[in-house]
Amino acid sequence: MVSIDAAHVSVRVRQAIPDLLRGLAIVAMLVAHGVPLIPDMPWAVAFLSGNINDLASPLFALVMGMSAQLVWKRSARVPINLVQQAIRGIILIALGIWMATWGSWVAIVLQPLGLLLIVGVPLLLLGSRMVAATAVLVLLVSQPVVSAAREGAWWFVMQGPAVGALADWTINGAHYRLMNLLPFFLLGGLLIRRGLKRDRVMWAMAVIAPIAYLPAAGVNARDLGRVMTGDYLDTLHDVGLVFATYVVVVLVSTSNLREPGARVRDAVLTPFRALGQLALSLYLLHVGVIALWSRAYGWPDHNNYVGWLLIVPGMCLVAWLWWRYVGTGPVEWVMGFVTGRRKPLLTASSRPSARQAVNEPVDLL
Repeated sequence: MVSIDAAHVSVRVRQAIPDLLRGLAIVAMLVAHGVPLIPDMPWAVAFLSGNINDLASPLFALVMGMSAQLVWKRSARVPINLVQQAIRGIILIALGIWMATWGSWVAIVLQPLGLLLIVGVPLLLLGSRMVAATAVLVLLVSQPVVSAAREGAWWFVMQGPAVGALADWTINGAHYRLMNLLPFFLLGGLLIRRGLKRDRVMWAMAVIAPIAYLPAAGVNARDLGRVMTGDYLDTLHDVGLVFATYVVVVLVSTSNLREPGARVRDAVLTPFRALGQLALSLYLLHVGVIALWSRAYGWPDHNNYVGWLLIVPGMCLVAWLWWRYVGTGPVEWVMGFVTGRRKPLLTASSRPSARQAVNEPVDLL
């Protein structure tokens, strides 16, 4: 029999998992955006960095669905929550449009993620079967729709900049689009409804992960043609990466370790959760630094390890120090203030211990 205290700790650990996943997603994005600084790298490193790049955006979408579902569980104020989430989406879109003018080499993901909140949050009001059916339907129609949009890209451009931008964010983007991110968002909501735990769904995801990942990897390895972004093979590739990451995080987070193993695990996981809580601030910060670097030095034509260290571990260190000695990220604080979901700025004296930081639930939005 599980004691009440043990059950409570288990719930707290599962509620910390979204932050850990978000932290992994933002680290993956930093690694991907630092790749241009090392154009000459071994094949194995290029392969690994390519997979890390592919993981970032669908993992972000999954965590956004988890966070949105957690807010629904905590609030019965449907109209207010819908307005708050819509405002968040609009702010993300506005930030994305602004950041696109900075002159970095980063393909900005905030506009599709903003639309994801606006479209996805209301869908989470549906029953679980309807949410699952919607996710499957969107996935099934994704390749035909994206392919048709790709062929007719000229038509969207002819309709004006607003229509062209909306088409890019939804179905026609070269890197990110609502159509392919929405199923991951809805899956994140469904996972929260079941509870982030070791169950049949998690083990099924563990089995599906390699099966989904291998077809696209085989096509690339055998040079049978290019896997186009937005196609079924590309989506399956993302499914494999996201499922594998989710399974590993759940297994590690819910493992019943004794000391000193538990302390080591918590020490490893705490920085990722810290970065997850400051993901939006960290995203703006590193894109800003890349923009300054790009303006000063242009597109890298040789390996610059100093620049890579600045963009990847350097930005992570800055974010961790802010989390450790200040608390809530500045952009997250402003977002909470504007949307009526205020977050207090924590001080060093109120910062929880490493183990509490892994297990203690927080307001994810």
